[in-house]
Amino acid sequence: MSIQSAPWDHDATLYTLENAHGMRVLITDIGASLVSWFAPDRDGNVADIVLGHKDAAGYLSGAGFFGSIAGRWANRIKGARCHIDGQQHTFTANEGANLLHGGDAGFHTQRWQGRILGNKLQLTLTSPDGAAGFPGTLQVWIDYELSDDGTLILTYAARTDAATPVNLTNHVYFNLAGESADIRDQQLQVNASNYLAIDQESIPVGVAAVEGTPFDLRRPASLGEVLAQTHPQLAIARGLDHCYVPDGEPGKLREVATLFDPASGRELITATTERGIQIYTGNFLEGTVGRRTYHAHDGVCLETQAFPDQVNMPSAEEVILRPGQTYQQITTYRAAVRE
Repeated sequence: MSIQSAPWDHDATLYTLENAHGMRVLITDIGASLVSWFAPDRDGNVADIVLGHKDAAGYLSGAGFFGSIAGRWANRIKGARCHIDGQQHTFTANEGANLLHGGDAGFHTQRWQGRILGNKLQLTLTSPDGAAGFPGTLQVWIDYELSDDGTLILTYAARTDAATPVNLTNHVYFNLAGESADIRDQQLQVNASNYLAIDQESIPVGVAAVEGTPFDLRRPASLGEVLAQTHPQLAIARGLDHCYVPDGEPGKLREVATLFDPASGRELITATTERGIQIYTGNFLEGTVGRRTYHAHDGVCLETQAFPDQVNMPSAEEVILRPGQTYQQITTYRAAVRE
């Protein structure tokens, strides 16, 4: 694999990772964002399989969170507050009374420091004590590596000097058909028997079984057919915007989801060490300007992460990083072609 860097607009840097077969992944230091992923179909035709902005200015704006690292807390925190060791911490709300993806000035708009380490691109960020209300100075690292079998490996790490919630993910939107179509004809399989039901503010209210519901994706299902079904949970989010609880043991790398486009033959297999995977079908993309003006359901996010609002659940201690500890996460996306 080779890695090249080039200046981009607004003093940003654009890195290109290329494997032995000519597959290319483009990443910028703004938000440590995955900008483009050029992958072939079954006939060898190459297309960009992720949504994104046409220039660095788009990533600085934070619109759409396209391909960006969400943090310090990915997803939502109810009431934009939590308690750590008996002390309440209040964060900067940016979705009604709640916090979403670390706030408007979250990791997705920050300039990360990039360096090439052999076959890896490493991006680092220092989040100061008090940023968006979060306690402690947090050091974050993310490594991107593209293997010759088409696997993009994301390795996350973080350390802190004070107890703080940490939950990181990449908010990349996939569309295996490229820019020419929406995701309705693509098929999704999620290896999960349960998901988290949500309230009207998209805050989890409990674990629910997928059995007998539109959320049962244990066998591949057309996203268009799923979105067309009637269900109170689908109505709240205008589609899927729910955290699934993948089967298997958290902490171990396991396959959790497969996205497939029958027309092109492109397939994307997601594996992670994380406890949850948020499936978001781009329900609120309508009118968002990126490389073109996007519409609802033009992309699907497969966000590996802790549970939304887990800082306010009985399992909160699992997502509190303390001095001397290291936050670690590995997620892989493997792009292949199915004949």
